[in-house]
Amino acid sequence: MATPTSLPATFTSGQVLTAAQMNDLRGAFRILQVVSTTKTDTFSASVAQGAYADVTGLSVSITPTSATSKVLIIANLSGGSSATYERLAFQLVRDSTAVGIGDTAGSRTEVTSASLGVTSDTNGQVTIGGHFLDSPATTSATTYKVQVANATIYGATQTIYVNRSSAWTDAAYIPAAASSLTVMEVSA
Repeated sequence: MATPTSLPATFTSGQVLTAAQMNDLRGAFRILQVVSTTKTDTFSASVAQGAYADVTGLSVSITPTSATSKVLIIANLSGGSSATYERLAFQLVRDSTAVGIGDTAGSRTEVTSASLGVTSDTNGQVTIGGHFLDSPATTSATTYKVQVANATIYGATQTIYVNRSSAWTDAAYIPAAASSLTVMEVSA
């Protein structure tokens, strides 16, 4: 639903809205649909430094009802890497285009969110999140996905893990986390 155009630019005390204006206001800026997935199993990929890998099970498809709609993307990712300090980074992708990432800055790896691990314990994990309000400008089916990135400083290639640590010891002190991806169509 488009932004209401029959509403006054400003409101004054005691002003009465028409039925059409009330309907416009009621339909404005609302969530039209929600698509979500949760990944509970583990994932790992060998990723070159500065490169990306699709996370199996962290993609969703949404078909916007209007080309003027926005899509709010919310991602939450747990995991680590084979590098010291269990570093984790990811980017959001619409079809084949990265969205919600930092500007190109030399050789730096562009991501939506990143974390430097706080422990050198290979049983540790980090959890990072990110969100972005996208403007896909389409009414065609659109796929959003999460790609992990190798933004570590320890060697050219590292194994990146999702929902697990690098050591993945079978013990009660090791968390078995879940990761998720949610997209919401928002009327503009």
